[in-house]
Amino acid sequence: MGGSSHQTTYIVIGLAAIATAAAVWYLTSKRDDDGAGSGAPSKAKSLPSKDAGGGSSSSSSSSPSKITPTKSNATSAATPARSSGASTATASTKSSSDGDDKALHRRIEEIDRAGKALFKEKKFVEAAETFTQALDLIAARKSTDDKAGDGDGSSTKSASSSLNRQIVTLTNNRSAMYEKASLPDLALSDCDAVLAIDPGHQKARTRRLRVLESQGRHAEALVEVCALQLKYMNDNRDKLRLGLPPAGHPPVSQSKIEELVKLLQPGEEERAKEEMKEREAEGRRELPSGYTIAQLLKSFSGYNKWMGEAARGGKVEKFTAQLEDLLEGVPRKNLVAFADNLATKATLLLNRGKRCAFEKDFAAAVKDFDEAYALAEDEAGKGSPDHDDVKAEVVKAMGADAYARLLEWAGMCKHLRFDLPGALACYERCSDLEPENPELLVKQAGVKMDGSDHAAAESLFERALKLDPAASDALLHRANLRMLQQRVEDSREDLEACLRLYPDNLLARLRLATVYMAKEDADGARRMLDKAAEHDPDSSEVHCYCGELHFSRGEFAEAKGEFEKAMKCDPENPTPYVNASLAVVNTPPTGGSMVPDFAAAVTLLEKAIEVDPMFHAAYVQLGQMKLSMATDLTKAREVVELYDRGLEYCRTPEEIRDICSMRILTVAQIDAAHALHMETLNMQ
Repeated sequence: MGGSSHQTTYIVIGLAAIATAAAVWYLTSKRDDDGAGSGAPSKAKSLPSKDAGGGSSSSSSSSPSKITPTKSNATSAATPARSSGASTATASTKSSSDGDDKALHRRIEEIDRAGKALFKEKKFVEAAETFTQALDLIAARKSTDDKAGDGDGSSTKSASSSLNRQIVTLTNNRSAMYEKASLPDLALSDCDAVLAIDPGHQKARTRRLRVLESQGRHAEALVEVCALQLKYMNDNRDKLRLGLPPAGHPPVSQSKIEELVKLLQPGEEERAKEEMKEREAEGRRELPSGYTIAQLLKSFSGYNKWMGEAARGGKVEKFTAQLEDLLEGVPRKNLVAFADNLATKATLLLNRGKRCAFEKDFAAAVKDFDEAYALAEDEAGKGSPDHDDVKAEVVKAMGADAYARLLEWAGMCKHLRFDLPGALACYERCSDLEPENPELLVKQAGVKMDGSDHAAAESLFERALKLDPAASDALLHRANLRMLQQRVEDSREDLEACLRLYPDNLLARLRLATVYMAKEDADGARRMLDKAAEHDPDSSEVHCYCGELHFSRGEFAEAKGEFEKAMKCDPENPTPYVNASLAVVNTPPTGGSMVPDFAAAVTLLEKAIEVDPMFHAAYVQLGQMKLSMATDLTKAREVVELYDRGLEYCRTPEEIRDICSMRILTVAQIDAAHALHMETLNMQ
């Protein structure tokens, strides 16, 4: 329920001890791409490399042969046996080759200057053609060398290396001309060719990023951003290990990543929502954890009343025996007897369901409430001419109070499975029967909050408080809404009003402590927590809040101690496991280690998911940690699978958005590492 239970106060961390490939640490400056028009040294064999650093993935197919088209189809001849005088001939050949190399480099230098002159005149297509001429000369020379062979090959290897460097520079310059000439496909083809030779070529990858963005290919563009960042972090890995700032500026700003992820998110979220609809159509609406359900039920003032009734009403076996004694097969044509039988069975199921809830067997409770609701609504008789008459007789036979309680519990069950329209319909019908019951209006407000309709929720809270200005439910849950709206002072006023009326309200004290923490009033938070501890010293929630206060003050060891007490008080509470993991990774390493105990943190997060598979914050944190620890890309891909499991349990648009954004980034990082020929994202 929106804001109705304290599942977690999210503790924001930056894994500053190590820059992971999760892209959680970036600076915000970038470098400009000067293009091919910048000045160049006079020697053609060392033309300025316009690009350095980076990596790539996909799309436009190209290869080095595409930039250096071979002019001859002839294959290399077999190398002839050498005579004893071959050394003299070889020396002569090398001298001739050296002269040819110099002539070739001079010619390439002349062509390169001509291409740059055309660039300055904004004759981009002509400049590209000029660079192609130089590439054709290199292709012809390489073809000749391949056919001729050269002694031990050392001279040829040296010349080939020099020519490859020129191929990269000339092809990169030509790609810049194609980009300027609005020929994106040709520009991408040349970028791909450069990156096939040099995956870390920064300017080619940066250009590829720009072109892909201009074509709306945002997923591929994000891969390029991640490749640039991974290359940068890998180049600075030694400094990052030591916690030192890296050299230079990151090649791409954090805002660019956020921009691309934001563009990709709608499609990814839509995919996740469609899969969620398919699961719901198959009847696979999972219940929250028992701990979450219990906390939600405790947040309402009616909790103690129905718990007392359930305790006094008898055990599950009593109601089961009574259900087994009911007559079966009462004919529908005998309307009154038939409806009375349905009402009796529905009432017994309602009472057994409450007893199951009292015993915290929530799955069984929900099953009973659902079956009772189906009987009271005569769902099996829909379409029958007497359907409405049967329903009216069932309500009459059950009695107004029992039927109202059934509607209330049915609404709660639908809400727990995030059937918001169904929950709202049940609560509204119940409210029609009991228009003076403010708790029903608060529960309707909770449905509206989960549906992100905050204005409607606010109106319902106001109606509840108009009915009863001392309604603690309305004050407590409206305070949650106002915290979501970042109306901290308004939230404080509601909680303080609640405590003036009900000084022993534990949830109000704990949430007021959160308000004080948000206001950075540690003393005020401590006062609230001390009073809460006096009221319930063995509360898992109290210890968890105390740990969060220590965490906010940088007291990580003390925070971890409180979280461990919270786990001991209630092992089914997922929040302390997540928060303890964050305390672990923020604790300065000891014993000569350079990094926190990530393995221990991972174990805690996995435990949180074990006790509550719907605790989405655990998936987000666990994914980031596992990605930073992945020893190979196969392990990294397991993080994507983790996020997919998390998406199966998401219930709100915000939860889907959080995990989708991490999944998008993780997939892009893995593709980027593959493009860079990296075997891992681990920077340790």
